[in-house]
Amino acid sequence: MIFGRNKNRIPIQTPRWLVAWGDIAEIESEWQEGQFAIVKAQNWVISTCDRFIITGDIWLSNRQDLATTPDESDLAIFARLWAKKKLNSLDLLQGMFGLVIYDRQLEQLIIIRDPIGARTVYYTAGRTRWIAPQLHSLNPYRSNQLDSIALRDYLTCSFVPGERTMWHDVREIRPGTALKLPEAQLITYWQLQERLAEPESLLWHGDKLRSRLEQVIREYLPSGKPVGVFLSGGLDSSCITALAAKLHSAPIHTYSIHFGAECANELEFSSLVANHCDTNHHILEITFADMWSKLPETMAYLDDPIGDPLTVPNLLVGKLASQDVSITLNGEGGDPCFGGPKNQPMLIDSLYSSVTKGDSLQAYLTSFQKCAADLPQLLKPDIFKQVQESSIFEPDLNSDMSYLNRLMALNIKFKGADQILTKVNNLTQAVGLQGRSPLFDRRIVELSMAIPPEYKLSGVQEKAVLKQAVADLLPATIINRPKSGMMVPVQLGFRKYWQRQAKSLLLSRRALIAPYINQDLIREWLSFQGDVWGRYGVKLWLLVSLELWLQANSKR
Repeated sequence: MIFGRNKNRIPIQTPRWLVAWGDIAEIESEWQEGQFAIVKAQNWVISTCDRFIITGDIWLSNRQDLATTPDESDLAIFARLWAKKKLNSLDLLQGMFGLVIYDRQLEQLIIIRDPIGARTVYYTAGRTRWIAPQLHSLNPYRSNQLDSIALRDYLTCSFVPGERTMWHDVREIRPGTALKLPEAQLITYWQLQERLAEPESLLWHGDKLRSRLEQVIREYLPSGKPVGVFLSGGLDSSCITALAAKLHSAPIHTYSIHFGAECANELEFSSLVANHCDTNHHILEITFADMWSKLPETMAYLDDPIGDPLTVPNLLVGKLASQDVSITLNGEGGDPCFGGPKNQPMLIDSLYSSVTKGDSLQAYLTSFQKCAADLPQLLKPDIFKQVQESSIFEPDLNSDMSYLNRLMALNIKFKGADQILTKVNNLTQAVGLQGRSPLFDRRIVELSMAIPPEYKLSGVQEKAVLKQAVADLLPATIINRPKSGMMVPVQLGFRKYWQRQAKSLLLSRRALIAPYINQDLIREWLSFQGDVWGRYGVKLWLLVSLELWLQANSKR
């Protein structure tokens, strides 16, 4: 990846590819025909039938099953399959992709994103539609107007869900969909569906999951090359480490983090797994100074803003890993696919809703533990009036799936695609890595929706089927320990280390969030008065991340 630097010393990534559709007469391009222009592309192909021109990002985990020759590129494989099967070819693909296909015969453009959302594609409105895999690549071609609904959803969830982006006139292709231009026809070629299998034992489902995990991870491992694994010491990353150690013949590097002597850590567990699996283990200490100083750079690498405090640690551990490997695996997806404990508050709400008469949508938004309840006070009155539109989560929250699978599907569809996977994609590519998430593989996700809910989360027992699948590979201490999660100490950070800088950033009259946000409420949060539950730090991190993201992306 090539980088430049602006006057604020924030890294700028050059676009991997950029295409335009519509009025392209005045556009300088590498190639153009009709209404379609390839402005820039690291790689593009013309199908052998000479009908289709294709560019974009693609990595096929099952390329060995699809390639006709060992040196046939993944893009060439897709071009050959598309020429024969069109949309039906997508059923054959396993992997990550965001692609643009120009049909020279029909003078039609088709934009496609993979089923789970491991790759992203964005496009602008207007007479000329600009299309790119990175949102910031479209900055020259959009307005500076924020989307107020996207702002509301970011403050509620810490990410922007659905097709909206933070910019009013830019949209995102959704996972499992294809957009046809010029007719703007949206085609859903894949949907996450509940297909519960016939009743079988936990052992049976565990064995089936184990077989599928081994198949996927074999495909994800780089043949003959070292691989990295981000290892927290929790079940998800530990099972990926153990399976990689079992299946890979080349060195495995594992990477764990901690936040210094003032903070609790999980190094006892990550080191236990690393020793058990005989990996080359690396431990990175991330200081409070690191967290604050690296946040502007981190936000500049992200497409939409993400207010998850793990963004900076993800970038820093990626930089460390890039010294040893070019491919990394992670345990992302374990909670959404196999019933992590974050679903428990919603299950409790469901059990007692007849008593509490609770609003299931509000309960779901509150479960993110961000600013859902604060919006009437946090947003300025004129902005709050603009955001009364219904939530994008509502249809899925009221679907016909069993209740737990309904929650898991929501987390896969939105939190997975719009926060977790885009974060992995952006931050690993920023440091020259390719990040792969085996637990978010399409085949694993589909299998998870066939497993009875009681084998995923039942009472306080979470991810029973995943534990069963890898019980022979990990120490009992790891299998049986309750999930604690990677807690980033932002509460301590703002109380002790970042308060002065945060006040300067968020309370300035020149702050880019000032036209939208009630700064008096931020002032209260910065004083920590009335913070009974210790949540102000997370909310402040959310706002600081947004401000720095706007500074990196707004047109001056």
